[in-house]
Amino acid sequence: MLQVSQIREQYDQSLEALAKRGVDAREVFDRVLKLDEQRRATQAQLDETLAQSNTFSKEIGQLFQNGQPQKANILKEKTTQLKAQSKLLQEQLSEFAQTLQEVLWTIPNLPNAIVPAGSSDQDNEVVLQEGDIPTLHEGALPHWELAKIYDLIDFELGVKITGAGFPVYKGYGARLQRALIAYFLDKNTNAGYTEYQVPHLVNEASGFGTGQLPDKEGQMYHVTGDNLYLIPTAEVPVTNLFRDVLLNQSDLPVCCTGYTPCFRREAGSYGAHVRGLNRLHQFDKVEIVRIEHPDNSYQALDQMVGHVQEILRELNLPYRILRLCGGDLGFTSALTYDFEVFSTAQDRWLEISSVSNFETFQANRLKLRFKDNDGNNKLAHTLNGSALALPRVMAGILENYQTPDGIKIPEVLVPYCGFDFIPTPGK
Repeated sequence: MLQVSQIREQYDQSLEALAKRGVDAREVFDRVLKLDEQRRATQAQLDETLAQSNTFSKEIGQLFQNGQPQKANILKEKTTQLKAQSKLLQEQLSEFAQTLQEVLWTIPNLPNAIVPAGSSDQDNEVVLQEGDIPTLHEGALPHWELAKIYDLIDFELGVKITGAGFPVYKGYGARLQRALIAYFLDKNTNAGYTEYQVPHLVNEASGFGTGQLPDKEGQMYHVTGDNLYLIPTAEVPVTNLFRDVLLNQSDLPVCCTGYTPCFRREAGSYGAHVRGLNRLHQFDKVEIVRIEHPDNSYQALDQMVGHVQEILRELNLPYRILRLCGGDLGFTSALTYDFEVFSTAQDRWLEISSVSNFETFQANRLKLRFKDNDGNNKLAHTLNGSALALPRVMAGILENYQTPDGIKIPEVLVPYCGFDFIPTPGK
């Protein structure tokens, strides 16, 4: 959430930054500033009223002691009026503050200066491409066909149990899924991230804290009876571990990782680009989250990008990194790098990770601060990234590692799987 002081002091720069998103924020900025002026004026009036009421209360006691009850009663009547006025001002102040908060919640984060302008994913910048795209044998298949032939994933059984987008992993498929989770967690913990196991449902305050609410309310599964939300990513519960927390500068950086299933209501359109594992309502993901000193957060972002690169190199999957343009940037992000794996069988790139710096945007909503070495409380910077999302990694492995005789397993995963090859049935 943007700070009012930032809007006031950097009005033109903030408007220009949001224009990269295709957002004209002048009207909402003006409303924010007007609401803030009304809030501050009401607060000043309330403070003055309370001060006058306190002064009268002291004078009343003295007047009674001095045998002047008539003057005391006059002041008592004025004090009663001031109390009624104070109550009204407090109600107005609360209303202004709540309205101001609600307006601020609707404003997306300011893009970093290096974010390219653009309106869609077509305007994203490719900053790096690495890895050899394999040449597959004749008759190579997309992963949803391989999953059926090798009995790895049953999409129809998931439909029977729940609905479309809830696959059932079986046999080799389930073991490969478990191996990927363990491998990702080991890579993250070996890099200094502390592992957490967190709840898979969060309350409303947690959703507002990381920015899923009110922006993505329609994309989250809502348990209405208890007003809880199924998490769309581990970012939400892990980052909220530090909501309303004051850290010391010496505590930074805080580095966390966690595996969770993720739940997203977003409906996919029809076509090959959303078939199989390409888009799901439930999927597994290992997340990394960092809380950083503002001076160090972009260096940390580069480290996170390098960490995901190392994983993809070990998996020997061809990948590329995109810098998202303003129009494709997430609501809470100041700068995001997307990772995509090339699916040779589908002849297309599949997004498998987003690594983002939110600067103070989430921290302001979370009231996540640190005490610097001079004793001042400051907002921290928060970052997160997928390391990694499993469905499209699984799709990339099945498609890129297929052979006429079966599916090879990336060498780095063999110790986790306990097998190095999935043989073609009947061979």
